[in-house]
Amino acid sequence: MKIVVLGGAGKMGCIAVQDLANDPQVDEVVIADRELDQARLVAEAIGRPNVGIEPVDVNDRDRLVALLRDADACLNATVYYFNLPVMEACLEAGVGYVDLGGLFHTTRRQLELHDRFAEAGVSAVLGMGCAPGIPNVQARYAAERLDTISSIHIYDGIEPPPPGDVRFTYAVPTIIDELTLSPMVYRDGEFVACEPMGEPEEYWFTPPLGALPMHLSLHSEIATLPLTFRDKGVTECTFKINYWGMAKETVDKIRVLADFGFAGREPVEVKGQMVVPRDLLVELMAGYVPPITDFLAPPKVRPPEWVKEIVTEVRGTKDGAAVTYRLGTLTCKGALPTGVAPARIAVWLAQGRIPPGVHPPEVVIEPEMFFAELAEREIVTQVSVTSFV
Repeated sequence: MKIVVLGGAGKMGCIAVQDLANDPQVDEVVIADRELDQARLVAEAIGRPNVGIEPVDVNDRDRLVALLRDADACLNATVYYFNLPVMEACLEAGVGYVDLGGLFHTTRRQLELHDRFAEAGVSAVLGMGCAPGIPNVQARYAAERLDTISSIHIYDGIEPPPPGDVRFTYAVPTIIDELTLSPMVYRDGEFVACEPMGEPEEYWFTPPLGALPMHLSLHSEIATLPLTFRDKGVTECTFKINYWGMAKETVDKIRVLADFGFAGREPVEVKGQMVVPRDLLVELMAGYVPPITDFLAPPKVRPPEWVKEIVTEVRGTKDGAAVTYRLGTLTCKGALPTGVAPARIAVWLAQGRIPPGVHPPEVVIEPEMFFAELAEREIVTQVSVTSFV
């Protein structure tokens, strides 16, 4: 099988390439990227003969479609702004598609392509990174065991860096959007916009994480879970994270810049030149992203031990009794689930295990099989059930 990883030379894309390259089912993994020097660095670090490189710009529709035509699946690890055009290219090429998420609003627009994909016999899974992705499947596990659901609360816990560590944990544009755009929650049958980083609370994660400060963030799980499980009576669904894995001091600095307009999207004139403030902010922040080598694990070398747990708490009833399911997916390899999860589903797509159409993960991903594949990669899921005696 041949799998194309768009953005395979990026931080999350290179993790997916590593996982696919070491899967004996995969004959060829293509790093499709415009950053060729970085793509070569990724390929050399992985050191597998089944890894190839193809130069491509996602804005070049003809070139992208031609590259995808003989592939068995496309894993889109580019910034979510490109999700819709990449999906259109996959539809034209007749290739299965999976991405890492669309920050709620883009995900909702992607779902509108369902009928066209179904009619063409092409399959797509949306938001299959670490989160979104894993929480969706966790919610399905609980939903299958409950008669009714009252609430779904998702907590993304990441081991914080030292206070003076000024680094971005993943794509700068996405983090700026999550930090400045209004988070969406689902309450009493409606989607509601909230204040960025609102509704703070402390949440206890599995050791060694322990208690972490959490806050709302715009995310794709909220776009689909309440609708998928509406027949079970869901009235509330939220997503919270702890500063996106960055130091609070770093987040505070970015918020100050945003308050002064540096996250604005409207051009302003500066000495006769029109400049988009947000573009300048993204460009300047790019210098604070860890090097790609921090995400690569050459043979016999382990990646950095960044601890992360994704928790989904689902409250509902079973046989008339109140029950709470807590599913926690824990890794001590930090960013790995964000690349591993979509890599696993890219293989499922290539194997024809996903039906035609555009689907959220909770609709088409069988929990036990998925969690077993993660466990093989030291990403383990624990389930606890709380009920009254």
